[in-house]
Amino acid sequence: MAQTHSLFSTPFVVDQLQSEAGIAALREVIEAEQARDQEGVSISNLGGWHSNTEMIEWGGEAAKALALKAMELADAYTLDDKSPNDSRFGWIPEMWANVSGKGNANQYHTHPGSFWSAVAYIDDGYQGDDDPSLGGHLQVLDPRMPMVRMTAPDLRIKESNGTPQVSEMSVRPKTGMIVMFPSWLQHAVRPFHGNGTRISIAINLTPGLKA
Repeated sequence: MAQTHSLFSTPFVVDQLQSEAGIAALREVIEAEQARDQEGVSISNLGGWHSNTEMIEWGGEAAKALALKAMELADAYTLDDKSPNDSRFGWIPEMWANVSGKGNANQYHTHPGSFWSAVAYIDDGYQGDDDPSLGGHLQVLDPRMPMVRMTAPDLRIKESNGTPQVSEMSVRPKTGMIVMFPSWLQHAVRPFHGNGTRISIAINLTPGLKA
């Protein structure tokens, strides 16, 4: 009988922020920075407010603690081939905030130049409403696309259990959730239709040799 092996999997890490006080402090510094710089910048965001990428500087101790959390996650899922017991690499973090209201979204993009990317949700904006029509889901795209389906889009590869492979995954954010994935993984945010305000923080981690 033929055997099936799953090759080249893509890690997608989901964890939870444990400090409610830390989440509240992050909200406070983001709201203060948005009041100071109301225009922000426009990169992948379609509407909403996108801060500059210097949140490590203006975010205070709460931002530094979140960066440390992301770096600890990265350490847990990364191996230095030439020094597996004591990695020669540390992480250089870059961080920014996104504030989204009704109708706002983020187009598909990657974070070239980084190794890991993470998103922490300070407020999911759903206000406790589980209605899936509120949107705002994080979307991640199969990195093998479009090659595996470009010759016959109606054909799907089966998993070993017989189910068809998915080409796009949808993750519904939750306040306090933090996710991490390779920076080359294409991701987007569907239009958000909640009545609340979505507040999230994005983090890029670039490896650097330790001194």
